[in-house]
Amino acid sequence: MFLGRVIGRVVCTRKAEGLEGVALQIVQRLDEAMHDLGTPFVACDTAQSGLGDVVFLEDGREGCYALPVFLVPVDAVILGHVEEVTVPDRGIAWREAR
Repeated sequence: MFLGRVIGRVVCTRKAEGLEGVALQIVQRLDEAMHDLGTPFVACDTAQSGLGDVVFLEDGREGCYALPVFLVPVDAVILGHVEEVTVPDRGIAWREAR
């Protein structure tokens, strides 16, 4: 499981069987200090995320179990929204501004 920020969305006219009705978002992976990490990627969205939302994701085979049809091969799935991150040993604290 890892953190990411939604930076865009993907609109498709056709999707693989089993992905109908599942939103696709472009996500930037984040480290524990909320800094960008690596290259953005596309993830299936099960949490109704929007632009700028900080989310937690699962990749690999485990991620597809959150989808309506879990036999669909996907790279990453957004599982939920993050409200706060705290790493006491490193002095890191982040809270969503509301």
